[in-house]
Amino acid sequence: MRMFFIRYLTFALLALMAPAFAMAQQGGSDGGSEPLRFIVKLRSGASAVLTPNALGEFDALASGAGGELLEARHIAAGIHLLRIRAAGSAAQMLARLRADPDVQYAEVDRRRFPQSSPDDPLFASQWYLQDEQPSAVDAIDAWSLSSGNPGVVIAELDTGVRFDHPDLRTDTGNRLLPGYDMISSVQTGNTGLGRNPDASDPGDWVSASDTKSALFSTCTVANSSWHGTRVAGILGAITNNAAGIAGLTWSGWVLPVRVLGKCGGYDSDILAGMAWAAGFPVDGVPANPYPARILNMSLGATGSCPQSYQELIDQLVSAGVLVVVSAGNEGGPVDAPANCMGVAAVAGLRQAGTKVGFSSLGPEIALSAPAGNCVNTGAGEPCLFSIETTTNSGTTVPQSNTYTDEYNFNVGTSFSAPLVSGIAGLMLAVNGNLTSGQLISRLQLGVSTPFPAPAGLQACHVPASQTDLQVSECACTPEVCGSGMANAQGAVLQALRPIAAVALPAKVSAGGTVNLDGSGSAAACGAKIVGYQWTLTEPAGSAGVIKNASSAVASLVAPGGPVVYQLMLTVTDDAGRIDSAPVIVTSGMANSTAPANAGGSACLTAVNYSQAAPPTSGASGTTSAGGGGGGSLDAAALIGIMLLTMAGAQRRYARRSAASSHSRCARR
Repeated sequence: MRMFFIRYLTFALLALMAPAFAMAQQGGSDGGSEPLRFIVKLRSGASAVLTPNALGEFDALASGAGGELLEARHIAAGIHLLRIRAAGSAAQMLARLRADPDVQYAEVDRRRFPQSSPDDPLFASQWYLQDEQPSAVDAIDAWSLSSGNPGVVIAELDTGVRFDHPDLRTDTGNRLLPGYDMISSVQTGNTGLGRNPDASDPGDWVSASDTKSALFSTCTVANSSWHGTRVAGILGAITNNAAGIAGLTWSGWVLPVRVLGKCGGYDSDILAGMAWAAGFPVDGVPANPYPARILNMSLGATGSCPQSYQELIDQLVSAGVLVVVSAGNEGGPVDAPANCMGVAAVAGLRQAGTKVGFSSLGPEIALSAPAGNCVNTGAGEPCLFSIETTTNSGTTVPQSNTYTDEYNFNVGTSFSAPLVSGIAGLMLAVNGNLTSGQLISRLQLGVSTPFPAPAGLQACHVPASQTDLQVSECACTPEVCGSGMANAQGAVLQALRPIAAVALPAKVSAGGTVNLDGSGSAAACGAKIVGYQWTLTEPAGSAGVIKNASSAVASLVAPGGPVVYQLMLTVTDDAGRIDSAPVIVTSGMANSTAPANAGGSACLTAVNYSQAAPPTSGASGTTSAGGGGGGSLDAAALIGIMLLTMAGAQRRYARRSAASSHSRCARR
């Protein structure tokens, strides 16, 4: 029975036949490809049944959009399911449905799947990856979209890592690339060497006798922190291995770059580590065969951004590298280098979404993430909201590999930063074309907002000076805590959107034709651009005309005169996701903030590294089996480089004064 006959039946007869009609339309008549499915509501009302008028409108909608209505079914409250056979894509049909003035909204009837929950036994205590607490990043929902990509490399500039930790590297699973030790001072490095290819963490303890030397006289006596191993676990602990914890990324690589040792590390080594991690050449060090797209820097010190950091960060950003830095743990202004322009500075939150007392804050913050906090104060009581991760039990040299927990607790903005770095890794996994700026922008668009504002809790304020400390809990605002609370699912959804790109002529003649080229736009991995739409937004009612407005390449025909034209390119992919880019045309020029080309590598090429077995570590944590960066170096070349770097480090140390300042990791 064809649809136009049913349209004229009485309401009573239609109500009786609607279920049978729906069943008949489902069976046998579809043929060919799977019909498109949409959820649609009309503006004309919210009927609880499928009315003749609604059915007629749905039939007309489908045919008007170039399709054939196979089924219309009422769901609830005036919401209907439409199954349509069409020659075009779902995105094209969706755009046509949404353009109809009688449609209140139209959505793709998407499949949903069981949420990915890893089998790691300690995952239940990783509250910061779940969604029950306000500040948790909801990694579970993000993992349903992406769990990572073997083409993503996240560099971790820290104290090194315990390569023998079974939740980071084993004979059957490996998340760690070889990395490099960039510490040039033999005493600071604590390995007996200067720069060398072993990024293992030997321990960074400072003893009372150490503080009697000129080099460590201003340092605090402390046990080894295993700081880099803790950060690495958050970034990428081996997941779904029925052991330990879950990492935020399940696939991809962590590149340990050792820049912090006893009592922190020097800017010169950190800068060299940043450059090397991104694939830039560094004198005296073999090239990094595994350049990173993301640098995680859970380190810093008070003060303004040094010019050297800003210059290098500018170069990294231009190369498409995202730099994520922890805000600091003083409760005052944001530390350096988190306060440098172009980085993603991350502040720390309590589980409730308020600023944790120790977190630094200020207008430089991009967004905030859990930093851990202990809501209890009694002696011997557990820390209920510790950030649980991988660590080592040794107080000086390495002992047994283990995990932090509510009694061996772990808090600090050092652990907020890798949460954001890990989310960025999931974003690159689905869209490798995203630049540093686009990653930050989409991280911010994907946040959980607004910040909670508990009654009676004072709002945080912008620190007036280095001595203006806010060391107690306060209510975050966008002025000091960034755009919101980091959310993994929201960020990945933003990453899945296409990237609109606009190429424009170098010069525009008054009254002439302006060529507009959006063909450089690109979709996320596995998707494709199916729609282009150029619109003239300002001035309203202008005489400007856009030719080929629904094509990748269009043109603006603008009459003469000093008129400013504002245009918008909107691109749509085959899943109905969109991105827009503005264009401004004035006399003599046209410009856009969008890139001229969005790139062609949305699906990243896998990084292949086969060495799964961990290096053999001695008591000091140095390796006898190698595993350092450089990959292709033979033994003779490796020994030569080690001797040169050790000699150079000794000469530099001899010239260094006892007053030399250290940068320090943002520890708990």
